[in-house]
Amino acid sequence: MKGVMKFGKKGKLSPRYVGPYRILKRIGIVAYDLEFPADLAAVYPVFHISLLKKCVGDPASVVSLETMAVKDSLSYDDVAVEILDRQVRRLRNKKVASTKVWWSSQSVEGATWEAEVAMKTKYSHLFPSDFTPA
Repeated sequence: MKGVMKFGKKGKLSPRYVGPYRILKRIGIVAYDLEFPADLAAVYPVFHISLLKKCVGDPASVVSLETMAVKDSLSYDDVAVEILDRQVRRLRNKKVASTKVWWSSQSVEGATWEAEVAMKTKYSHLFPSDFTPA
């Protein structure tokens, strides 16, 4: 479930990128040294080429550091802002309710589907008072 997120531990279907940052030099065949601002001084600046993405100017895929507070442990709090949609999927013997959640660190296009029961317990203020989970 969402909560405290760390850079590099994002889940494989919803990648997020922080940046863009300038490449200072190439180290070896597959590693690059990046130039970070003072806010990210605790981050080791050398990255494997597979962790980098070419900056093509798509602002929807880049998370700005000004909009979220990065802690000293290089983590940030991801808070649900709004419930955008709801669906009930039918499996063989049961029904699973899920909600589409807009998170504070993402744009609306980056909203994710989460289990409705877990969202109801953690973020009950986002659900109307007459709402009953399926």
